[in-house]
Formats: sequence, C-alpha cells, structure tokens
Amino acid sequence: MTEPVVNDTVVNDTVVNDTVVNAPVNLLDVRGLTVRYRRGRGQPPFEALHEVTLAIGPGETVALVGESGSGKTTLGSAILGLLPAACGTIVFGGRDITRASARTRRALASDIQAVLQDPYGSLNPVRTVGQTLSEPLRAHPGPQQRVGRKAASAAVRAALERVGLSADAAGRYPAQFSGGQRQRIAIARALMLSPRLVICDEPLSALDLSVQAQVINLLKALQRDLCVSYLFITHDLAVVPHIAHRVAVLHRGQVVETGPASQVCTAPAHPYTRALLAAAPVPDPARQHARRANVTAAVTPMESR
Repeated sequence: MTEPVVNDTVVNDTVVNDTVVNAPVNLLDVRGLTVRYRRGRGQPPFEALHEVTLAIGPGETVALVGESGSGKTTLGSAILGLLPAACGTIVFGGRDITRASARTRRALASDIQAVLQDPYGSLNPVRTVGQTLSEPLRAHPGPQQRVGRKAASAAVRAALERVGLSADAAGRYPAQFSGGQRQRIAIARALMLSPRLVICDEPLSALDLSVQAQVINLLKALQRDLCVSYLFITHDLAVVPHIAHRVAVLHRGQVVETGPASQVCTAPAHPYTRALLAAAPVPDPARQHARRANVTAAVTPMESR
C-alpha cells in the first residue's frame, strides 16, 4: 500500500484561512475503511475503497476530490450507512456507527444529512416544496415528531428564507424553480433537523458557474451561522480553495494526498493531484494546452493497485 502524501505541517490541527488553530475533538473519524462491491458469480469482489482514513472537525469543511470512479460517492454512502464496510471504522461524535442498526441510523438522521448532485432528481416532483421540507419533521423519531402543522409551516418558512428564497416558495413545485433554486431547496431540506454534518455530493456540478459561486457563498454563510460541518465531494479542484479548509485526494479508492486546501491546490505534492489541477480548464488556450500535455506524464508513472 502506498502511503498518502501529507501536505500539512500540523496534521492533527485544523487550518482555517491558512491559520493553524488547536484542533477540537473530531466530529467524524473514518479509520482504515474498506468497501467492496459484489460482482458476478465466481468473480472476486471489487474493492472500491481501500483503508481510507479521514477526519472532519466541528464547523469544518473537508473536500474529497478525485475523478469519476475514484470512490468519492462510495465513501459518502458508507458514512450515511447505505453501504456496508468490509473493514475499518466510522466514528461520529465519539460513537462507532460502522455497523449501526437501522434504528440507530434512523436516529442519526438528525445529525447527518446529504445534498445530492441532481437538484431536481433529489426532490419529489409531485410534492410541494413545503411538503418536502416539512417531511423530516414528521419522519424523525425525536422531539420534532410532535411539531404541529403551524410550527412546521413556520419552520419551513424560516428554512426557505435562510437559503435566500421567499416564504411563498413553500406552495410551489420543484419544476417551477431553476436549477440553482432547486439546489437551495435541497440544502434547506438537509438543514431542517439542524444536522452537525452534511455530505455534499457534487452539489455544484449541475449548475452554471455564476450559480456555483452563489451556492458556495450560501454554504459558507450557513456554516458560519450554524457551525455545521461539510464533507464536500467534488471532482473540481478549482472550487476547493473557495469552500474547504482541508482537502483529501482520492485515487482508485485510496487517499493519496491530504493537507490544507490552499496548499494542496497551489503546490500539490502527488502527481495525481497535479494531474487533476492540470485537467481543470483555464481561459488561456496556450496555457491550457501546456497544462494538459503534462497530464499523461503526471499520471503514467503512478502504480495501480
């Protein structure tokens, strides 16, 4: 197994705005996580994640970066309990949830939520926005279950205003909104139960660049106000410095480099990270051609698992 490059002078501390501060107890600790998919009869299982280690502190954003098929969504699904772990541990808030029961996972819905890539496909097209946002309040088996209709309506209005939408959006359907507005609704739904961790799985890839910037600013503002943590899954290293405190680069199911986002994105140490940076488009055609010429040279020397 190849050891990941740690591009960080103080590994166990949190880096905020390029300043190292004393690290709090981690909210999420993923240690040596391996996830395998079953294949056809007589074939060995496919190992999508191999001994992945990742930590997220309270109020921190960690970007998980890699190309399609690198295992990013698999990691998010394992944390959410949608995929079983072959080995390793997932500890949330000091509690091992690696093999949590269905009842425990249901209770964890108030602490761990997700925002998915497709802002339209993740919303029920035949339910109004108000019905969609109030559903977590009814489904969660905690104190919110006793929230009455009037209180739920007030919570929905507050959630919509928090993400920059008017309260009257509650009576409309997802098809009546733009892609960026639908993603704001998805974010509002994820925050209805005041979670401590939100897994953002490619939340920007279906949006225009200008809308991406608006959603990034919204996520940062919500983090400041609510002290929520994000696992921000993306294939685009260009957005990472604008949203993340730290970054972990995933290649073929293994973390190959970790460190402060500003450092990894400006001075990457691993050839795969340099290849990802070179693949990101820039507005200068000559510079883009030169960068892409280095992609094959950067990736070829790397050993495959």
